[in-house]
Amino acid sequence: MLRQLDGKTLVGGQIAPADLPQFKQEGVTLLVNNRPDNEEPGQPLSAEFERAAAEAGIEYRHIPIVRGIGPAEVEAMREALTSVTNGKLLAFCRSGYRSTLCWAVACREEGRSREEVERCAAAAGFSLTPIDHLL
Repeated sequence: MLRQLDGKTLVGGQIAPADLPQFKQEGVTLLVNNRPDNEEPGQPLSAEFERAAAEAGIEYRHIPIVRGIGPAEVEAMREALTSVTNGKLLAFCRSGYRSTLCWAVACREEGRSREEVERCAAAAGFSLTPIDHLL
């Protein structure tokens, strides 16, 4: 299930490469994979998403979040967010939670208010409490 964080950002749990043509039809132009390869047995690998994204005409970025959100992940997410001028960004991980947390910190670094970021995350069903110190 995809959840909308703001006008151009969607997050979700594990998706499949075969889902990408449908996401393209729904306006997704950039896919961000926040799962490290081999996090779980049987999960699709980054290379599979990269191929499927190219075939669907969607830009693809792999920004794996392994042991928490660090400056490199935030900067990569911030850059991805600012690169979307037309269409939507879809970020995914196992549940959508890591993607949301990284989005929140990136948005704050872009100057969005803490209140707005918290409101958007809460409306999508996510608490930002674990990263309170980063906001």
